[in-house]
Amino acid sequence: MGQKDKKKEKKKPVTKYTESGIPLKRLYTPDDLKDLDYERDLGGPGEYPFTRGIHPSMYTERLWTVRQYAGFGSSEDANKRYKFLIDQGQSGLNVAMDLPTQLGYDSDSSHAQGEVGRVGVAIDTLDDMENIFKGIPLGKISAAFTINAPASIILAMYTVVAEKQGVPRDQIRGTVQNDILKEYIARGTFIFPPTESIRLACDIIEYCQKESPRFNAISISGHMNCAGAYSVQTAAYMCLNALVYLDELVKRGISAEKIASVLAFMTTMKANFFENIATVRALRRKWAKIMKEDYGIDNKRAQTLRIMLPADTGNLIIKQPLNNITRTTLRALSAVLAGAQAIAIPCYDEAFAIPNEESSRISLMIHQIIAHETGIPDVADPLGGSYYVETLTNQCEEKMNEIIDDVRSRGGMLKLIEKGEIQRQMTSQLYQYQKSIQEGKTIVMGLNKYALKDEDISKYEGELHEYDNTIMDRQIEKLKKVKAGRDNEKTEKALKELEDAFRGSENMMHYMIEAVKSYASIGEIVGTLEKITGGRFRAPTGV
Repeated sequence: MGQKDKKKEKKKPVTKYTESGIPLKRLYTPDDLKDLDYERDLGGPGEYPFTRGIHPSMYTERLWTVRQYAGFGSSEDANKRYKFLIDQGQSGLNVAMDLPTQLGYDSDSSHAQGEVGRVGVAIDTLDDMENIFKGIPLGKISAAFTINAPASIILAMYTVVAEKQGVPRDQIRGTVQNDILKEYIARGTFIFPPTESIRLACDIIEYCQKESPRFNAISISGHMNCAGAYSVQTAAYMCLNALVYLDELVKRGISAEKIASVLAFMTTMKANFFENIATVRALRRKWAKIMKEDYGIDNKRAQTLRIMLPADTGNLIIKQPLNNITRTTLRALSAVLAGAQAIAIPCYDEAFAIPNEESSRISLMIHQIIAHETGIPDVADPLGGSYYVETLTNQCEEKMNEIIDDVRSRGGMLKLIEKGEIQRQMTSQLYQYQKSIQEGKTIVMGLNKYALKDEDISKYEGELHEYDNTIMDRQIEKLKKVKAGRDNEKTEKALKELEDAFRGSENMMHYMIEAVKSYASIGEIVGTLEKITGGRFRAPTGV
């Protein structure tokens, strides 16, 4: 072939893919949507199948709830930060707890060494919960708790504090994450075996449905996103996990419609802007179809998928940390365009420290700038009808269907989690993702592209939140005082009643409330339950 012929030869187009492996075209046209039926596939906002959002007005009348994830040190430290965030315009609290609390250890446990108050606030007893919300009116502001294995204990404490403030149980608002299944897959902060864990999670849902209907008893969570799952896969797993809880509660005699009406969802927004939006739209539509077609539910409230969308902290990097502001802004924007009910934006310094007040304020301002300067919230679902977005939404739903059908054909989500198959799959995918970054196939600015040589981030060190090494000693001393000052006979009686109830089949929430009222500690309550489960559960690893 001559030189002239070579010049005339057309280059083959390079096929690009989303993070979920969906192939992309260079251009999308009406031909890509020739089979689209508006009423069947889209509908208006607030109409089945809720592709365009769950409320007719969306943000034109009410903006999303701002929930910055915060908490560190002692309950007094956390209280100060929460009051600062409220003063800066935050409309809902999102409480971070330290690892000992998440794992059901008291601050004086040998397992808590070096971790007390480090990545969240330390909560040992009701006294800590009282201090966290001192001067914060729980009748006017709601709180979300990123807690799973000890979620029933934390909810019990929150309930008692709210009641002491004069808030009736049926008026208490907030959320406990309470999605223990994703802990086995992604995060690992489980305590009990799956069967007992699902029982406790469902006890919370049953209790709230009857006594605290304004409280979100579970937030089906997409932490698999951070553990190796791609976005569409995460969405499919969230649906499957939700159905495990729903089916268990149906066995208890509660209608699927009532249960579905109180479920909430949460997943992180990753780097691919349009795939984030399309995945959430597809997830809403898929969930509505499952409720209507599989469970025969016609109630709109029960068909709608209410979702919180935080940005993925796993995408933040230490190098050139101010670039993280751009990353989180774009993820927040995709969450708004996806139609989230609540949004959380991590702070730029969260890649290497507990956020300081300045970085927290910047994250809050991202919400406020999008809300008040861009005009984006002025119309409902501004991307609706986009050739690209609607095509990608359809493709995401198709891929979700394939994943759901595959899991069901292999025995269902719970069985695969118990066997460790989902965990092994996540580990393999996470390895491949990290490998692609190291090889430069996945570009991360400042890390493997346009990195600065000999970058010095010491200029940020003066602004870093510093861990207070006295926190553990102070927390242990406070725990000792609480135990010395409580009615120990009352505490022992409450713990014995808790143990007896767990041996049976009663709902555990009322027993949890009585235990925390007696100032039993988290470690004492977990230790009581461990007597029945035979100690802590060791799950199959993902290796």
